[in-house]
Amino acid sequence: MTTISENPQAPAATEAAKTADRGLVGLMPEPIARAVALGGSLLTIVSCFLAWTWDPGFPGDLTVYGYPAGLQLQVLLLGALTALFTLSSYGIKGLGWLTPAGADAAIKFGALASFATAWFTLGAISVDLGGLVNLEPGGIVLAVATLATLLAALDLPFTRPSVLPVDPEDTRWDQHKQQRRNHWAAVKAAFSAPHPVRKLPALPSAVEILIIAVVLGLALGVFTYGIGTEYDELFLGFLITAGLGFAAISASGLLKQATQLTSKHQNLSIAGAFIAAALFPFTQTDDQYATLGVYILIFATVALGLNIVVGLAGLLDLGYVAFLGVGAYAAALVSGAPTSPFGVHFPFWAAILVGAAASVVFGVLIGAPTLRLRGDYLAIVTLGFGEIFRIAVMNTDGTSGPDITNGSNGIASIPNLNFFGFDFGQTHTIAGFTIGRFANYFFLMLLIMAVVVLVFRRSGDSRIGRAWVAIREDETAALAMGINGFRVKLIAFALGAGLAGLAGTVQAHVTYTVTPEQYLFAGPIPPNSAFLLAAVVLGGMGTMSGPLVGAALLFLIPNKLQFMGEYQLFAFGVALILIMRFRPEGIVADKRRQLEFHEHDEQPAAEPAKAGA
Repeated sequence: MTTISENPQAPAATEAAKTADRGLVGLMPEPIARAVALGGSLLTIVSCFLAWTWDPGFPGDLTVYGYPAGLQLQVLLLGALTALFTLSSYGIKGLGWLTPAGADAAIKFGALASFATAWFTLGAISVDLGGLVNLEPGGIVLAVATLATLLAALDLPFTRPSVLPVDPEDTRWDQHKQQRRNHWAAVKAAFSAPHPVRKLPALPSAVEILIIAVVLGLALGVFTYGIGTEYDELFLGFLITAGLGFAAISASGLLKQATQLTSKHQNLSIAGAFIAAALFPFTQTDDQYATLGVYILIFATVALGLNIVVGLAGLLDLGYVAFLGVGAYAAALVSGAPTSPFGVHFPFWAAILVGAAASVVFGVLIGAPTLRLRGDYLAIVTLGFGEIFRIAVMNTDGTSGPDITNGSNGIASIPNLNFFGFDFGQTHTIAGFTIGRFANYFFLMLLIMAVVVLVFRRSGDSRIGRAWVAIREDETAALAMGINGFRVKLIAFALGAGLAGLAGTVQAHVTYTVTPEQYLFAGPIPPNSAFLLAAVVLGGMGTMSGPLVGAALLFLIPNKLQFMGEYQLFAFGVALILIMRFRPEGIVADKRRQLEFHEHDEQPAAEPAKAGA
């Protein structure tokens, strides 16, 4: 255990004084490092117009001069972003708005993103084509430029945190651990914004709305590009580019200012987000990626319903996917499918009410006797309910039990929806655009998603929503304040179940078939209870947009990583561990949870010699 010497501040202050005028690497002084970072980023841009390999066998055709393609476009974007951040750090007029929180941390993330994407590409070329001999001079220029940019960016000065000195009386292992802690504290400080984000100046409402529209357009473009990546290397490069590029923009303060605008115009931002999502099918030439889009919306809708149970009320539900199955089976039984033993065909509006009502009833029946439990005991009971549902529909096949669900064969040949003469299974033409079957269901799920978002917002801001949060934070204190804990939790459980059933009614018609194997606790293909819970936690518990982002990532990434075969879940698990290690509060963090996870973070004590931002 590390002990504190008689005067620990003196060595720490001395060390800070020695290192305040240099960065992490210590190869060059600040003016040279900044100039090299700018020159390296500009050279990175130039290298994107050169051929990186002479062999056209590598996907994307990186053999052409003067015409960037595939991964070259990603590196070009990152190089331009790093160059702009670096120019902003020089105080060039008209570029200060790019770095409201300071430029140096953004430069480091941008340089790291360029380096990672570029060297991944060069490594993929060497592996796929059989060695470094397949690289053209443009590839060598790219490698040198991105490496120089990264080293120079790491040499930009930063405020070093005060740390405990290594006690010479400690064991060698304890000294090593203390050194690692000190080094990690320095790395975190190097990649932290040098000062708080400047408050956005007052702008005309029209300008603010225009900025929100641009942000939403960029988000639509990124999503469309990511979902439409045509080969494996391009998607992996996109993950690196999007992840580290997002970190660079966040470190610059632009993301914080955009959040300020969307919070100011919250209703308008939500409406704009739905309009941007509705434009997605019009960006596609066929129904291939609309298929992914509609499944992502189903997954995200169910995750948002689970967020009421887990994120707002704090009830750990490990069998939530069963409510999706209840809604799907209820809608399938009254859909007029030839394999349904009921032989009835309800109109869509009636089927969707049946599915949602059935899920609510099951939610109340399961919640009433179990919600007096807390913590792990409640989680075990809900896990058991999920498995009981799957086994029950497996056995109601007319042999082991009554003939209701056809057992393991499920209910097949579910007809397409027909709503007031609009057949969702047919191709339609809207404003000259051809809209296929999955695009039709995409628009329907978007409307259901809007209903779920409205319910989440209204309930979260209501009196009962505040009661949920109180129970989540401290149930004993909430009960002492007069909150009826059982009733409040039962409402959350039933509401979450109803929203899942709502999505299940559409899922049954999209997939044509419902079977017990679709509603497992865990499996490689979402939605299942484990993936739904991961979407809520990864995206951000208690937030509205967090589970939507988490669900989109958790559905898209496994779908695109299928080329990894048996290593798919391993790579996916490692990625989740890294994300939760470095951002435990989730991608879209609730302010309360963000403070909880970072309440022990130390504030830097020494002033830097040069801010450079």
